[in-house]
Amino acid sequence: MDILIIEDEKPAARLLQRKVEKLGLQVNTMLHSVEEALNWFGENPHPNLIFLDIQLSDGLSFEIFEKAEIKSAVIFTTAYDEYALRAFKLNSIDYLLKPIDEDELEIAVNKFKARNIAAPNLSLDFEMIKRMFVNPAEKSYKKRFTIKLGQQLKMINTEEIECFYSENKGTYIHTYDNRDYLLDVTLEQLETEIDPADFFRVSRKFIIPMKAIKEIVMYSNSRLKVILPTYKNDEIIVSRERVNEFKDWLD
Repeated sequence: MDILIIEDEKPAARLLQRKVEKLGLQVNTMLHSVEEALNWFGENPHPNLIFLDIQLSDGLSFEIFEKAEIKSAVIFTTAYDEYALRAFKLNSIDYLLKPIDEDELEIAVNKFKARNIAAPNLSLDFEMIKRMFVNPAEKSYKKRFTIKLGQQLKMINTEEIECFYSENKGTYIHTYDNRDYLLDVTLEQLETEIDPADFFRVSRKFIIPMKAIKEIVMYSNSRLKVILPTYKNDEIIVSRERVNEFKDWLD
């Protein structure tokens, strides 16, 4: 089976490649823009399956289908909202919501295999799909947090945050001026509210921003230790299962 990934974020493309290949499949090519994809389709046989991101660096990926007759099955990878995803389901189109879960990936691949046997020439209405996404609401991330200090409220911008951490069932902000503030959300909730391009959850206890990383050193059992400018309460260790994804995020 020939598999193509079209994804403008190279770390995300490499991560998806690893997850697909863990299922025993081989990713033959990775492309990162509409222009690159059009040039490639003009010179190469079409693959059996494409993993396709909707928003690429130079436009919506639907432009590919407007300018080239694609003869491949498609599984969409998208960060768009649940309303649009329901429309995908109603039209029997496969999708994977970012960040991509390995179990959901395996289910989508198995659905493709079953459908490919039952209806190998199934065509998708890409014009309909495009209409759903031409004017999507932009995903916005938190730029600041409001902290209650006694009878006062303090605003903390994300640029001031050195890390988020959990301790004794509480979630805290640690700032560059070496202060700690209690939040009323969990780290799991925070992951959906902050920009994943800037912040990474290195372990069950810590979320760190890229710009706060002072040093990264090798640690036992193939793990990494991250050193921040002022946080010294505990060691920040990138868990072994997150090391590869962490390295991709740094790239």
